[in-house]
Amino acid sequence: MASYPISGDTETPLLDDTVVGSFDHKARPVRRSSSGGWRSAAFIIGVEVAERFAYYGIASNLISFLIGPLGQSTAAAAANVNTWSGASLLLPLLGAFVADAYLGRYYTIIVASLVYILGLAVGQGGHKPCVQAFGADQFDGQDPAEGKAKSSFFNWWYFSMCFGSLTILSVLNYIQDNLGWGLGFGIPCIGMVIALLIFLLGTKTYRYSIDGDEKSPFIRIGQVFVSAARNWRTTNSSLAAEEVARGALPHEGSQQFRFLNKALLAPNGSKEDGKVCSVSDVEEAKAVVRLFPVWTTCLAYAMVFAQSSTFFTKQGKSMDRSLGSGFVIPAASLQSFISLGVIIFIPIYDRIFVPIARSLTRKPSGITMLQRIGTGIFLSTISMVIAALIEIKRLKTAEEYGLIDMPNVIVPMSVFWLIPQYILFGIADVFTMIGLQEFFYDQVPNELRSIGLGLYLSIFGVGSFLSSFLISVVDKTTSCFNDNLNQAHLDYFYWLLAGLSAVGLVSYLYFAKSYIYNRVNTV
Repeated sequence: MASYPISGDTETPLLDDTVVGSFDHKARPVRRSSSGGWRSAAFIIGVEVAERFAYYGIASNLISFLIGPLGQSTAAAAANVNTWSGASLLLPLLGAFVADAYLGRYYTIIVASLVYILGLAVGQGGHKPCVQAFGADQFDGQDPAEGKAKSSFFNWWYFSMCFGSLTILSVLNYIQDNLGWGLGFGIPCIGMVIALLIFLLGTKTYRYSIDGDEKSPFIRIGQVFVSAARNWRTTNSSLAAEEVARGALPHEGSQQFRFLNKALLAPNGSKEDGKVCSVSDVEEAKAVVRLFPVWTTCLAYAMVFAQSSTFFTKQGKSMDRSLGSGFVIPAASLQSFISLGVIIFIPIYDRIFVPIARSLTRKPSGITMLQRIGTGIFLSTISMVIAALIEIKRLKTAEEYGLIDMPNVIVPMSVFWLIPQYILFGIADVFTMIGLQEFFYDQVPNELRSIGLGLYLSIFGVGSFLSSFLISVVDKTTSCFNDNLNQAHLDYFYWLLAGLSAVGLVSYLYFAKSYIYNRVNTV
């Protein structure tokens, strides 16, 4: 996986300034002082801001487009938005595979950007997982100072992304609602052109990785599962003898998923070259398997996350959005309060919370990645409880003013009642969303970090599909949804999501408690 233009130039820098395992754009060993770090990350973060401009320019107000110009029902539009979102968030798994197995992250980003500019959402598949992984690659985790900066990178990456989203939701949604959908959807295309240019400007400053002649990580890990399956009849005594013969295995995780240790034996009991998996191969496979309980138990969080661009927006359209002088706030722009919550809380988290927690726990990140994720899941559960209570109040207000059968009349209740649930969503994102990004980047083998971030994104892809499925089932079996929200019961649906989120949190805590980190210095 070469992710740079090959060159015959072998000029070597000073050894004490060399970043081990990284190269510059001409395939030379790279100097720490003149490459990577925040100087390179700034270009990559700029790319992400522009890409989010393009993505949210469509995603944030899509439900209004489907209900308005296309005339879909509320439930159908919400389900379609979730399906569209789910597909766009599952495609990164394909893009990540292409990057990690063939093109490398640098070239995958360029190709994906060109596809994105053509207006094809499939471009996000290659863009999304690779840009963030490439940005984190600019920091050397083995260097104490850069190791701390890498953890902060995930915070400030998300901060910058949300800052860009805040601008989008404040301006672009107004253009779509008042100046036309053609212009509103055309501007994001220009944003992607700018994103690509920004990315190319940083080419000479980036740190690139290079694979040696070793096997592809996909082949190594796949062989572990195949060999373990072939040796399923191996007795525990034979396996124990082989483990002892190989010497002490790396850490306590070696006894977890012990059936994979059978890959240490050849199918016929021999030890022919190429037939026996190494201890490191087995540990890589176990590291991947450990991710899936965490992945599964975060799906409820993803289902909750999907509501901000669907029913929350529909709620807002039925409420008083006037801001004086005849100005009406676009309902989709309320999502900007999620970004605002992130923008306000990330500096607090990074500059106040982490140093205090670090002094108490002696851990570089203050709290572990799994503790961070769990905190956000808890907060998202609370946000759904608040959303249900606010919807109850909205329905009572509609009833008090005799508006139950008047869906086109604005309910005299300020839309700013919705702000607490949006803000809490943002704070939950600071914990769970960023925690998941760092977790799935850090806990996979080094060569599969794009795949790791693809797995993180797939949580929200599958969560969107599950949300779409749940909406369809609830719509067919209950009266929760109605095009006239004053006759619907979104509060019941929110209570259901709060319950599912609580179950997901309990399940998550069970698996997180027994999770064994892939790297001993990881928190």
